[in-house]
Amino acid sequence: MRPYSEDLRWRVVMAVDSGMPREEVGWRFAVSVPTIKRWLKQRRETGALAPKPVPGPTPVKRDALLAALPERLARRSDATLGDHCAWWREASGVAVSAATMSRTIAALGWTRKKSR
Repeated sequence: MRPYSEDLRWRVVMAVDSGMPREEVGWRFAVSVPTIKRWLKQRRETGALAPKPVPGPTPVKRDALLAALPERLARRSDATLGDHCAWWREASGVAVSAATMSRTIAALGWTRKKSR
């Protein structure tokens, strides 16, 4: 899930600052009241509303996959996720799950649908 844009965050906070009730602001901008409270707290504590970085370790396997997959997809666009995983295990010596392969392919903008 992608974070809300900083522009939306500022518009929501400014609406609250203008005196509009938080429930109405939430309804108008399609965000929850707890989200509005978090943004107000973030602005109060940091003065900024930029999205926070996603917690957790940085993905180790994905960078190498992102570099290697475009050529593979151009040559073997009809291969299954299992085929791509087996190819990557042979090519790099690192095993990846079908879910990791699927997310990486999606990040490259490729569809998993096969042409007939």
